[in-house]
Amino acid sequence: MRFYGDGIPGVHPEELTGRLIVMEGADGSGRSTQMDILRDALENKGHATVNVGLRRSTLVSDELKEAKQGNVLGEITRSLFYATDFADQLENRIIPALKAGFIVLADRYIYTLMARDIARGADRGWVRSLYGIALVPDLVVYVKVSPAQLIERNLRKNATLDYWESGMDLGLSRDSFDSFISYQRLIQKEFALMQAEYGFSTVNGNLTVRSVAKEISLRVVDILGV
Repeated sequence: MRFYGDGIPGVHPEELTGRLIVMEGADGSGRSTQMDILRDALENKGHATVNVGLRRSTLVSDELKEAKQGNVLGEITRSLFYATDFADQLENRIIPALKAGFIVLADRYIYTLMARDIARGADRGWVRSLYGIALVPDLVVYVKVSPAQLIERNLRKNATLDYWESGMDLGLSRDSFDSFISYQRLIQKEFALMQAEYGFSTVNGNLTVRSVAKEISLRVVDILGV
């Protein structure tokens, strides 16, 4: 394995014998469902897995959740909150699991964090340097779903649209539906740019759960041989 940047001092990538698989996608893309399906399939084949994701750090996850509820987080503060959450999980969960030979399944990774920051005006160079500590995954699957379909799924699940996932803090529109569409298009634009840079494997998330799972399974077998 290797790091995107300088990495973490004292960590030698050649000692990380496990695999890192990342699943990216917006809320409502079916990303978490596909992660569960993939985890079960891998474990049924005898592979040990560890799950990680955004806001799961024991260090700052509760504080970040509380800060977001007020809808008043500044952009740099928000970025650094998430970067701290990621760094803590990387050091204390991801790297130890990879050293032990586990398959680490990440329910979103640095790409969502970078796309969100850039969509909110952060400098691309600064954002990339912020996540230079990140390990390069063995496979990144991006479950892409049209904004209109995302709205339908989120409303069906929650009966409302999330303030942050709608980009309401950006002033794109006073209407939450219009803001959601505009914001998700910004995010998807950033993912398109990152796909060329980081080599994502994009899956059409508008398809059925079974069809998406089959596509992901083919990519996992092709890349990892598992």
